[in-house]
Amino acid sequence: MKKTIYKYIFSEFIRYFTITLFALSAIVWTVQAVNFLDLVTEDGHAFSIYFLYSILTISKVFTKLIPFVFLVASILTILKLEKDNELIVLWTSGLNKIFVVNHLFKISLIVMFFQLFLTIGINPSLLNLSRMVLKNSQLEFVSSMFKEKQFNDTVQGLTIFIDEKSENKIYKNIFILDESSSLSSLGSKSSTIVAKSGYVSDDEKSLILLNGNIQKSDNDGGISVISFQKTSYNLSGFSTKSISEPKMQETTSINIYKCIMGKSVKMHNCNKTKKTLINIKIEINKRIGMPFFIPLIALICSFLLGSRKDKKNFISNKYISFLIGFIILALAEMIVRYSGTSWHHTAVYYLIPAVMIPLFYIILIRKFKYENLN
Repeated sequence: MKKTIYKYIFSEFIRYFTITLFALSAIVWTVQAVNFLDLVTEDGHAFSIYFLYSILTISKVFTKLIPFVFLVASILTILKLEKDNELIVLWTSGLNKIFVVNHLFKISLIVMFFQLFLTIGINPSLLNLSRMVLKNSQLEFVSSMFKEKQFNDTVQGLTIFIDEKSENKIYKNIFILDESSSLSSLGSKSSTIVAKSGYVSDDEKSLILLNGNIQKSDNDGGISVISFQKTSYNLSGFSTKSISEPKMQETTSINIYKCIMGKSVKMHNCNKTKKTLINIKIEINKRIGMPFFIPLIALICSFLLGSRKDKKNFISNKYISFLIGFIILALAEMIVRYSGTSWHHTAVYYLIPAVMIPLFYIILIRKFKYENLN
């Protein structure tokens, strides 16, 4: 009988957990994806790169929301069982409440290990892959570089200024400063291009310039000027200034481990500076520490099992449980940001679940000790 009850409670929890997780993730991911549109409008990446990059960040949204979703799903599960009088049936049948507490705690351990699997393995690997997608992509939409009366330096070492843009997409008074030798056809280290007008080719990969001149400097410091009536430059091979190196949260756990152990690893954020060591500690604590707050949330929600819907304090108790759980999660997020600054902060971060989990469990045992013991 207990197995049947446990399976039923587990199925109810999974239903609420899955629906809430995907609903909230869809909202957060949509807002996040809108912000990523700058990759196309500002940096000139292709839409395929934009969609792939956005999709690869979904795991990050999951890992952020899972603790909060667990809180919501646990409360909704208990409230549903109480509303349908299913908990009363369990208590009158002789089932002790502490057995349900233990079951919720076991469910929290499953979610905790799932969260650890995401934070340690899946999430950083997918985020690292998303950064590599940007790093290996090239400029696709030249037109995104041209904004009226603005200096655009989307491409590293290349600055473009457009004085005016007409309705028929003709650009007037174009100024281009190339300091990266990216226009290799010019055969110079630094070049300045001035044109009276120009337009983007139909494939949006080339810039057609009309009536202008190219000023290029040679290694001896001399300057030569080349006039032209019409010339074309292929800009599709350029890379944008989008951050290509992985951030700390996008660095795989294996590379972070190698960095800590002093092993040779090619990553730009692996050095022995104080700031880097602090960031590494914070990132490790985020990946390992946060999931351990999930069992604590399960015990907090378990206090609702002592309430009855026909009592006056039932409504207030469900809000109190949610508020306490939310405060603990918010507190954990705040503390982890400072956990890398000192070992004391790190200790406080891990001591919160380590101390409160057994404390709350003992309180629950004493609270339900004399209720329907088998």
